[in-house]
Amino acid sequence: MFDFLKTKKNYEDVSAVTFNRLMSETNGIILDVRTPAEFKQSGIDGAINIDSMGSDFAKKIEELDKSKTYFVYCRSGNRSGSVCKLMGNVGFENLYNLSGGLMRWPFLK
Repeated sequence: MFDFLKTKKNYEDVSAVTFNRLMSETNGIILDVRTPAEFKQSGIDGAINIDSMGSDFAKKIEELDKSKTYFVYCRSGNRSGSVCKLMGNVGFENLYNLSGGLMRWPFLK
């Protein structure tokens, strides 16, 4: 009825198993949006860190290639969901958010 009030979701929330499978099947970029301190503690191998709370966050996102596929995660999935929404709103089309974040990631070493 009020479709004009709905905002388009430009990313997909996926489970850890699906996130892991898609990463292995796709030549994408793994993006950790936690703080540098969190990033140093643990994370997904091969991830790059762009702190979603950092003052240069928007600039760093603007520098990314919009044609690539991005696998975005944080600790719980909240920050990464917000980042995916923001990235989708500025033209990124291939975005996957790790639902539940690292708290749901069974593959940490």
